[in-house]
Amino acid sequence: MLWRWLRITLALTGRLLRLREHLAPASLAADDDSALVWAAVALIVAPSPDAILLIQRAERPGDPWSGHMALPGGRRDPEDDDLLATALREAWEEVGISLSRETLLGALADVVPRTPTLPPIAVRPFLLAVPSRPTLIPNPEVAAATWVDVDELLRPGVHRQVAVDIQGQSREVWAYVLEAGVVWGMTERILTTLVEHVRRVWPEES
Repeated sequence: MLWRWLRITLALTGRLLRLREHLAPASLAADDDSALVWAAVALIVAPSPDAILLIQRAERPGDPWSGHMALPGGRRDPEDDDLLATALREAWEEVGISLSRETLLGALADVVPRTPTLPPIAVRPFLLAVPSRPTLIPNPEVAAATWVDVDELLRPGVHRQVAVDIQGQSREVWAYVLEAGVVWGMTERILTTLVEHVRRVWPEES
């Protein structure tokens, strides 16, 4: 276990090492609000250059996030020890990446939907490191998967307001307009929090 953690530590860039130090205290906060359905997502980051794995969800009737750009993740199962276990399990099930608790860099703030028509789900994002970009094995729930450089998220103009169709109505929302697709909603909020942390710990990026 220690050998595996040392391999990951040695592969981290300076920016990721600072993020790990900054995020560590909040990594495993309790999920004790019984009014919410809890879920977790995996912000899987590979170094050199630092990149985050994004997926496009498959089109599925009745799924409020059908076809959206997203992060691997899902609802906590009763057998999951905690939300970190949920994130690790979902990463394996959705894209075939085997992660351990030793790959954890930290957790971001919990996110809940702003649209009242969506389920009352609270999502905890976990930042998890891999030493290099592994082979991806998407399951049927995933239409596509791609690595997006963190520097692309920081580029001026990438984060901007766009018009999206929400239940037949056009609305202006904040989004990341990437080559891989338009990222908005809860995933946009998670990526924005990540970008804010990156700029805080690595101010030369600002």
